[in-house]
Amino acid sequence: MVPNFARDASTAWLNGWEAHVHAPFARLKQRTAEAGRSGLLLPAGGAPIRFKPRLRTPIAAPGLAPTLGRIGSLEVRLATSASEIRRAQRLRYRVFFEEMSAVPSGLAMLSRRDVDEYDSVCDHLLVIDHAATDTPNFAAKPFRRTQPKVVGTYRLLRQDAADRNFGFYTAGEYDIAPLMAANPGARFLELGRSCVLKPYRTKRTVELLWAGIWAYVQHHSIDAMLGCASLEGTDPDRLALPLSFLHHHARASEGWCARALPERYVAMNRVAREAVDPKAALQALPPLIKGYLRIGATFGDGAVVDHQFGTTDVFVVLPVPAIAARYREHFAPAANRQAA
Repeated sequence: MVPNFARDASTAWLNGWEAHVHAPFARLKQRTAEAGRSGLLLPAGGAPIRFKPRLRTPIAAPGLAPTLGRIGSLEVRLATSASEIRRAQRLRYRVFFEEMSAVPSGLAMLSRRDVDEYDSVCDHLLVIDHAATDTPNFAAKPFRRTQPKVVGTYRLLRQDAADRNFGFYTAGEYDIAPLMAANPGARFLELGRSCVLKPYRTKRTVELLWAGIWAYVQHHSIDAMLGCASLEGTDPDRLALPLSFLHHHARASEGWCARALPERYVAMNRVAREAVDPKAALQALPPLIKGYLRIGATFGDGAVVDHQFGTTDVFVVLPVPAIAARYREHFAPAANRQAA
């Protein structure tokens, strides 16, 4: 008998597919269904693997226009598409991983974007320069259109969205449960992943970002803002002066103070109060933290070293009533300032 090679090859291929591709996926699917945990895969004997959710298309809140302000060629707006969020992620990668000392994962290096699971449940505030354009990669996307450059961003996470999903990002570094319990009924907004392209780190850009945040806070009736702010470097002893200044002169009051998680706690009280030179300490603080201080923010108990991002983090809290009146008045008109 003459062998039928085509038939035998087809049979072997189908058997191989069944044994090595279909069957393993079927078993994995069954284990996932038995676990009853949406969005999680459970490898045999292993820890659950959570896949990053796909970016949703942002939906502007009723009555809140995407554009929240403009000064000259700079516009502050909420992202209204997944592509705009990806542009914010590319900016974050450029600042955190290329300019600063954060260590990217392999996936981040391939995509050139800073991405995590919170991106899919947050709103993203952007500052866009309409007088500049992002340089398109024509080799990768030959028909890509040029777009106005994204030069600044903030990630905004409201408490209702946090409660429906992963909680607040800040809870990975600080115990914020007592703060929440001390302020029942308060509506919190988490500010995070803030960055501005180096040439745009000016008063005008910061004003626009805060004008956008203020419009968002008012629209959503936010009672308090919280989050983590970073000092560059992972050696607390080198940061002893600014950390001690925040501990002695800007510590949050009881009921608003969050403490770093025990396993991550780094003491901020590293220099005696009388030995702290306030002027030198302020010069050593990053502009973002100095901006928080001017507006009325206070800081938590203990710092946290983030080795991945090469920073030392501090907890920031800002009840809306604590914002100085002159800043409330300043941000409101700035949000409506238009270029001629």
